[in-house]
Amino acid sequence: MLTVNKQSQIQDVSPYLNLETPTIDIIGSPVTALPFEVQINIILEWAMSKVSKVICVANTHMLVESYWHSEFSSVLKNADIVTPDGMPLVWMLKLMGAGTQNRVAGLDILLSLCKLAPLRDIPLFFLGADTVTLEKMRKNLMDLFPNLKIAGMEPLPFRPLTSTEDEAMIKTIHDSGAGIVLLALGCPKQELWMNQHKDKIQAVMIGLGGAFPVFAQSQKRAPYWIRHLGGEWLYRLTQEPSRLFKRYMTTIPAFIWLACKQILNLTLLQYLRL
Repeated sequence: MLTVNKQSQIQDVSPYLNLETPTIDIIGSPVTALPFEVQINIILEWAMSKVSKVICVANTHMLVESYWHSEFSSVLKNADIVTPDGMPLVWMLKLMGAGTQNRVAGLDILLSLCKLAPLRDIPLFFLGADTVTLEKMRKNLMDLFPNLKIAGMEPLPFRPLTSTEDEAMIKTIHDSGAGIVLLALGCPKQELWMNQHKDKIQAVMIGLGGAFPVFAQSQKRAPYWIRHLGGEWLYRLTQEPSRLFKRYMTTIPAFIWLACKQILNLTLLQYLRL
């Protein structure tokens, strides 16, 4: 059953709106070091102002891809918020000084925005996935959030859009009045797409990837205790082994090695300063 994160309360986030959000470097990428509820309300304030922003929802796979590929690394470094989706990122942030950091996961972001956006009169646009998934999402959204304004729902083809198609999509989103665009193309496609459309789309763009099929109940979400222990990757692997096995077997060991090396280097530096 889908439940709405109860942390999503409206707070004063004005100190962060006109400044860069605080970040901590994790294996070469900046990850936003702010609690879940603060990040959500920054997004809502930006959406009300109709400013073009890019939000990347990061896990270990994304950070390793960023470490390996300089073009993708620049995308994360140019993003306005990089949330710690995976628990390993939360643990790293806590180790490096963000003691109150909690997880800012894609599905929780989706649920919180759907709950709070109607209070601010912010329409949401859903982009990506397929027609069947979007229709299931529409039904669940109407059941759970009857006051939510759905500005539009559009699937995207697997191929790149032509320039004419892209311009038409930008116009569709603009004409819809959406303050937030929720995107599901998978990593790294959705992050590259958002980066390419920064300042072309006057809305907050958020890459949610696997949150769409889970919300549509086409896939199951891991129980809370598994997520809290950092085992969601294993739960997802049991659901999509053919798609995820190679990814996990290459990126998880790489992240563990790079993270341990970073922690050891920081520990050594602190020791030398004594």
